Amino acid sequence: MKTSCLRGEEHETADTAQVCLNGHRVTSTYDSAPESRRQFCTMCGAPTITACPACGARIKGDYRAEGVFNLEADLPLPLFCDGCGKPYPWTASGLRAARELADEIEGLSSQEREQLKHSLDDLVADTPRTGLAVVRFKKLAAKAGQGAAQALKQILVALVTDAARKQIWPS
Repeated sequence: MKTSCLRGEEHETADTAQVCLNGHRVTSTYDSAPESRRQFCTMCGAPTITACPACGARIKGDYRAEGVFNLEADLPLPLFCDGCGKPYPWTASGLRAARELADEIEGLSSQEREQLKHSLDDLVADTPRTGLAVVRFKKLAAKAGQGAAQALKQILVALVTDAARKQIWPS
């Protein structure tokens, strides 16, 4: 898809990405390399999508500029649709799993579990409350114990913002 013009000439293209419902990237070159398309994910067997289920906006893949050498960077998957702002299925699923895990943590009171669950949305999006969410998450994860903290990290590490990730898991 042509995305911008230079003196009336189209010079940059954005391909479409294909991603499974669990967030495994199948290809970032769906349009330009049809041989890489898959109906189901080879890592987990889930169906694949190329567009937002809520609004139909395509998931952006590799960008290419005419006459420029392109190194295919493995950019992180988008968490939210740029067409409607809703979370992609892999984001929603990860947040659901983290909330369910929070309900299972025995080292937290019911109030602390609710605090943890409410902080998750601010960890996956840069908001004015992200800093507060990081502080709460670190405090509650430490109180929850090593096993629960590790399980939360496994679920959330690909979902939290870069700033939150660096503060929560600095190494």
